[in-house]
Amino acid sequence: MKRSLFVLLAVFALSAQRAERTFKVKCKYLNLPISQGEERRRLTFRAKGVDDLSVVARLSERPEYWVFKDLTAYKDKTLTIAFDGPEEALSLVYQADTIRDASTFYKETYRPQFHFTSRRGWLNDPNGCIWHDGLYHLYYQHNPFEREWENMTWGHATSPDLLHWTEHAPVLHPDSLGTMFSGSAVFDADNTSGFGTKKNPPLVFAYTADRSDKEVQCIAYSLDGGMTLHKYEGNPVIDSHDKWQSHDTRDPRLFKWTASPKSSPKGKDLESPLPFRGGEGGEAWVLVLNERNGHSIYTSDNLRDWTYQSHVSGFWECPDLFPLAVDGNPEDVRWVMLGASNTYMIGRFDGKTFTPESGKHRFSTGAIYAAQTFNNVPDGRRIQIGWANIDHPGMPFRGQMLLPTELTLRTTKDGIRLVSMPISEVASLLKPLYASDKTLSAQEANAALQRVNSSLAVHLRATLNLTYATSAGLKLDGQTLVDYDLNRNTLNGQFYSPQDPTSLALTMDVYIDRTSVEVFIDDGLYSYSLPREVKREDRRLHASLPFLEFWGNAISVTGLRLDAVESCW
Repeated sequence: MKRSLFVLLAVFALSAQRAERTFKVKCKYLNLPISQGEERRRLTFRAKGVDDLSVVARLSERPEYWVFKDLTAYKDKTLTIAFDGPEEALSLVYQADTIRDASTFYKETYRPQFHFTSRRGWLNDPNGCIWHDGLYHLYYQHNPFEREWENMTWGHATSPDLLHWTEHAPVLHPDSLGTMFSGSAVFDADNTSGFGTKKNPPLVFAYTADRSDKEVQCIAYSLDGGMTLHKYEGNPVIDSHDKWQSHDTRDPRLFKWTASPKSSPKGKDLESPLPFRGGEGGEAWVLVLNERNGHSIYTSDNLRDWTYQSHVSGFWECPDLFPLAVDGNPEDVRWVMLGASNTYMIGRFDGKTFTPESGKHRFSTGAIYAAQTFNNVPDGRRIQIGWANIDHPGMPFRGQMLLPTELTLRTTKDGIRLVSMPISEVASLLKPLYASDKTLSAQEANAALQRVNSSLAVHLRATLNLTYATSAGLKLDGQTLVDYDLNRNTLNGQFYSPQDPTSLALTMDVYIDRTSVEVFIDDGLYSYSLPREVKREDRRLHASLPFLEFWGNAISVTGLRLDAVESCW
């Protein structure tokens, strides 16, 4: 009995711990000590004129690594930090004009070299993908306080070319409606929302606020080019919990729909165009929202008031909906609806209802999830970027974005299908190591592959000819990257049939980074991504096996090209 009472008192004493610090903010950053071995405890920031921020963090007096919080919003204010944990851990927190260990950023052993990763913390779904005023904006699900999922906040980075990224301060933080889940962005050029002016129209964002009882949809806007976001005082703008009797109502995808010849598969105006207060002809703001078992369509003329229109079942999370010209023909346009796993349907859209014509299909598998396409791209390309939940051993960050890819619709032997290839800008990172137009034996090809080693990020392009082998492929330090089984018509376990069903050849583009691999087959008809196996026990990028090798009996290789991929940092 005494032992039980002692345990209860000890637990009570631990839970009752509370430390507090108050100080005047004079610096740009707050550096916080973190250990994954510590219990998560409540951490609260309070200052006059700034909304209270309450998160959980693993503050530790024996930190494994340090994270940081941008203090710009608190400048010259008195900040109080309360921590439901030991004072010894809170006492190590300090403000400075530099981020602790910033000199190591992008130089770490397992830092991806040509994939976006956050400086510190956890990263998942891309959000608010948009081009505006010369920059691509990538917002993303982010936990700034540790390398695992929690405290969902919107991180933010910008790039002139989708390759070289600059990370900025987070823009959306948890509030009384919940934590900040996924969403999207549009440029309201005519200020139909009224958030800006005709001379300074806003960027408008839709996002999900998530809490234990339900998820609701909210709006935010920016008048400084996406660097600062202001939450709409009328939030939430959609609360569909009672309609669907489901917690799962999330990930609003915004775009502007216009009834025009290019919106019609036969070059004719669509019937019953929707009214749109801020423009001419048939236009509407469209919001695609995942609700319970599929994607719902909502419309608005002001980005504040939304009307439910229709629902397409069969999808889960992170919707996307966009038009593409078939084989580049502007007179033959289809609409593509996607879900989080990159399954998709092809069909028609009249501004209110998506009508599937084929599907579901899947063009990309593996580590990719929750991909989103960019709005407002000036040259009209449909560019997608996806998240991969890939670990980086021993690093104070986790997760990465995959290569941005251009999506197109191509007529194939199986019908119209979505195709994905890395954007043309990726070529600027490639530095030639070897190229041959000859037909090489496996031995000759593998000799050429020894020109690269584990210290390099690598691109490889080749056509593998099976001749009479039933299976063949490519390995990296013993890890199978490509396994094409001609007998079963499978590629890494997924059914795959070439455009010429009698073909014995397979063309591959392989991108190898420090912790991930992306493979594009037959110029993007199929692609997949996977973690690169790393020997965690010795924390080295070396192995006794050959770095790269083709495998399979009686194979040959044509069009072999090897490139080093330069760091985007």
